[in-house]
Amino acid sequence: MSEEDTYTPEDLEAGRLLFARPWEFLTSVTDMANLPGATDTEIAFAGRSNVGKSSLINALTGRKGLARTSSTPGRTQMLNFFVAPDTPLTIVDMPGYGYAQAPKELVEAWTQLVFSYLRGRPNLRRVILLIDSRHGIKKNDLETMDLLDKAAVVYQVVLTKSDKIKPPALTRLIADTEALLAKRVAAHPIVHATSSEKNRGVDELKAELCLLANQ
Repeated sequence: MSEEDTYTPEDLEAGRLLFARPWEFLTSVTDMANLPGATDTEIAFAGRSNVGKSSLINALTGRKGLARTSSTPGRTQMLNFFVAPDTPLTIVDMPGYGYAQAPKELVEAWTQLVFSYLRGRPNLRRVILLIDSRHGIKKNDLETMDLLDKAAVVYQVVLTKSDKIKPPALTRLIADTEALLAKRVAAHPIVHATSSEKNRGVDELKAELCLLANQ
């Protein structure tokens, strides 16, 4: 069954309506003490620096400037929260990892913030772990999966920039990724392939996040 067949027309429409609302920036947090109230379902986006997190969040919400994008990896150094009126969902943009040029003390501060958030946020429903289709899963992605498995936080792999590789290679990548995730205790089995530039897979991801928000 293809990814498109996973969702009914009603699922896709509900996802469209959820993300058609006026999403806006709520707050940025560098200290756990300043987190907003744990009321709505939170879904966090994680991934290596420059994997396309901001671009995907902007594609989901239909707002090009909502999450900041930059050609400089490591720009997102805080937990950034996004909300929309009358929705049960909060989106969290997490600091990118794997940026070798960042100062060590800054990397350690980011890491501590992320680890504390993952382990201590009761309304965090899922982490969307972004993987660049051109590069596949790298060592620091596996380290992040280890952390999420240990913290018992469910995570789902979403491939970004899927338009940058040929369809047969993408099919193999999805199959290989699913096989790897089958051995992971906290991994969700469905892998989404997306392209923010071509708007591929975005509607299906909207449907998935809407289902999560309303469970």
